[in-house]
Amino acid sequence: MPSSDTSNPTGYFIPPSQTTWRRERLLHIGSSSTVQTAPVQNADQDNNEEASEFSLPVTVPGETMSLDQPDRKTSYGTMPTRRLFNKPSLSFASRRGLSHLPGLQILRPTSHPTSPLGSPTTSTYSLLRSQRPISAYDATLKDDNDKGADARINGVRVWYSSFTSIDWLHDAIKDSVRFARLRRRRSIRARVRLLLDRGLGWLIVTLVGFLTALVAFLVVRGEQWLFDLKEGYCSDAWWKSRRFCCFGLVQTGRLKGIEEACPAWQTWSETFSQQRGTAELVEYISYTSIALLLASVSSVLTLYLTNSTTFTTRKESGVLKPEFADPRTPADPSLTPKRKVMYYAAGSGIPEIKTILSGFVIHGYLGGRTLFTKAVGLALSVASGLSLGKEGPFVHIASCIGNIISRISCKYENNEAKRREILSAACAAGVAVAFGAPIGGTLFSLEEVSYFFPPKVMWRSFFCAMIAAITLKMLDPFGTGKLVLFQVTYDKDWHAIELLPFVCLGLFGGVYGAYFSKLNYHWSKNVRNKTWLIRHPLAEVFLITLITSIFCFLNPYTRIGGTELVYNLFSECQPHGNNHFGLCIVDRSSFEQTWHVSRAIFVTMVVKGLLTVVTFGIKLPAGIFIPTLGVGACAGRILGVWIQWMQHQKPEVGGRFRSCGEEGDCIIPGLYAMVGAAAALSGVTRTTVSLAVIMFELTDTLVYAVPVMLAVLVAKTVADALEPKGIYDLVIELNQLPYLDSKHEYLWGNLQINDVTSQDVDVIKLDEKNTTMSLRDKLLALNMSGNDDGGFPILRKDRSDELRMVGYIGASELEHALSIVADSGADEEIQFDNTCTHDLTSSSISSLLDGHVHTNYSADPFDFSIYMDQAPLTISSNSPMELLHQFFVKLGARYVVITDIEGLYEGVIDKKTWLAFLSDLEEKS
Repeated sequence: MPSSDTSNPTGYFIPPSQTTWRRERLLHIGSSSTVQTAPVQNADQDNNEEASEFSLPVTVPGETMSLDQPDRKTSYGTMPTRRLFNKPSLSFASRRGLSHLPGLQILRPTSHPTSPLGSPTTSTYSLLRSQRPISAYDATLKDDNDKGADARINGVRVWYSSFTSIDWLHDAIKDSVRFARLRRRRSIRARVRLLLDRGLGWLIVTLVGFLTALVAFLVVRGEQWLFDLKEGYCSDAWWKSRRFCCFGLVQTGRLKGIEEACPAWQTWSETFSQQRGTAELVEYISYTSIALLLASVSSVLTLYLTNSTTFTTRKESGVLKPEFADPRTPADPSLTPKRKVMYYAAGSGIPEIKTILSGFVIHGYLGGRTLFTKAVGLALSVASGLSLGKEGPFVHIASCIGNIISRISCKYENNEAKRREILSAACAAGVAVAFGAPIGGTLFSLEEVSYFFPPKVMWRSFFCAMIAAITLKMLDPFGTGKLVLFQVTYDKDWHAIELLPFVCLGLFGGVYGAYFSKLNYHWSKNVRNKTWLIRHPLAEVFLITLITSIFCFLNPYTRIGGTELVYNLFSECQPHGNNHFGLCIVDRSSFEQTWHVSRAIFVTMVVKGLLTVVTFGIKLPAGIFIPTLGVGACAGRILGVWIQWMQHQKPEVGGRFRSCGEEGDCIIPGLYAMVGAAAALSGVTRTTVSLAVIMFELTDTLVYAVPVMLAVLVAKTVADALEPKGIYDLVIELNQLPYLDSKHEYLWGNLQINDVTSQDVDVIKLDEKNTTMSLRDKLLALNMSGNDDGGFPILRKDRSDELRMVGYIGASELEHALSIVADSGADEEIQFDNTCTHDLTSSSISSLLDGHVHTNYSADPFDFSIYMDQAPLTISSNSPMELLHQFFVKLGARYVVITDIEGLYEGVIDKKTWLAFLSDLEEKS
């Protein structure tokens, strides 16, 4: 992980950042007597696995290199290692730094004549080629072998840096040109390649669905065994959970349920104590100590195995600060943008997945190490008994699998927009294995998670969810033949008179969802982030686990797992059937039994609700679905048992019901529990259609469609009235993630585009002399301002001395171009002359990026026009704000240039600046 140390040899103030390596390197471009590089992050999208590294030495005039070091293996093959005698070498990942572009060759001075500024000259180079194909960054290069291709360059784009926004338009053009090349060729081999290209997406989503189900199966089985380990073990086979240890007895009918005594299951009290007084103490100590151990291990894995990284929030990164305009002037440390720390495996991951799918890049968040930590940590955290669930994190796990599998093809690996199509399908598979609802998972991906969802993505998402559901059905994680444990089937219909109780459950779900979101937001913002808890996340996990163990051990319903609780609350009571931990009332007209059961359920609801408020957000894998379903199911079950009591207390009321059965049972408390669970989850997450479909699939029928739909709609309406944002939107706001909500409507009032235009952005003027030193200073100032996602408008004066737009060059592209000429003199002039038409082929661009200086004008390394976007999106300053908003929302623009009515340049607005503006606008309103 890059260091956040602000010290540097030049004395310039450099704020801590995940791009500290970039600024340190820029300080030495063309100006210092030493060519240095700092550690560089892996630029492989969402992969935090340590890339194999090779070393780039710190080259000092007069010293020699050691060439006898063993070679190292990289992700692209074996690369030679070079080191200096008596000098520690600074290593960097092979996909970033000076080699983070395909086709780029690392320039290594092997002789050291110096320029007047003391920097090495380029007399002899040891060349090292990075093997990423040129298509990884260039969208419209002309193919030498394709005489019919006439696509021209509109700005070579480099690989996206971490915590930057992608350019949807550029990636769309890139894939369109790639596909056009495949279709243009008429050979048999080309047609086969075209057929394979069309079927590649289906192959990837098939693998994603299969592997998601496999990982979910392992997590469920591991969580069951670890959860039961707190109470005892199976004497016949220690690796079996209680459900499978006693499964044979339940199947044969010798036991009515796994909650009853099982001879093969040995509790810790039976093992270590035979006395009644000490047996309860042994059970409590074993329960608490194992729970603390499981939660602590999960938190340690989350905090230390997935390296945290710092990033600038959307507010602080959106606006350039004029104080940092001159990199040579020391700045006030208090003005440094604050940095937030991300723990990749913590939480549910759905807010971050929404942000990534909206076009934001978080390297490492969907990598292999995060996948391993999330899966293992999730099983440990759920097994500890904390008030959290594993269903939400399945979406993150599936997205990690989708991201990793997509690397098998350059079509998805090298195109961020195309990769997000796979991630959308993976999200559907995650929900499918969580609830056994492939249709609901597809709709959830469409309604809640995905930002761009064309028809082909819907079909692939549905197919991926189906594959995941089929695979999980065959694996049978619960031994019941069902996809999820709380999947139930009712044999009675609902009645019109019950619509009023269903509306009441909807009101409860809306009120609970709104105030739960408020309380959790304020707890996280004012308690967790402003007290000692923020500095000691492991201590917070330990403390909350201890409190949870104390309160949950005494109540039989809080003591069982969240999934078991929801299953028993949903279940329908049958005569001479499973008692479901005493939830089934024998004498349904008895006030005492009804009061006793409802009181125990009410205590469970209060304890679960309060514990979930303080638990959601701690630093370990944790979901919100199961605790919310549990609270809503408790409320619904309480209402159901009392209506059932009223119906038996006054049999004449039963005449209003139809099909009451022989015993007059017209009320299903489990149905009320299911409706209450749906209402509570809708109030917390604000999902509607997908949640209703998930509930339909859980009950294997559409008979109860109306009660669920009614409760969900009432819950969302009430929750939106009390708190406009759901829990995921509040987490995004709390973490200041750069998510642009396309569904939110804004009131612009009298605001004009000029109110948000960044007019003080540093520009590149073609009528001035632009040297490597001056451009280095501009780029360094931009990075020091915290706006790593920005760039520079390129302007030229017309005949009336007015500045007109010529093009735009991003910070990453300018940095890469400067790195190629880093060993040149500081006064070397850089050209942005796009007056000539550059019909550049892939070979000429490759030679340019390789560092070869050719006599051909188009391969001149000091001509940066090939990196320039010659057709940036522009909008007139008198345009309505809604039109500008649609540029960012519908077109996925990374930046928009503002001009006046005559086409003269006025300023620029990038995506993060727009997000900062919308955030302030929402706060003021």
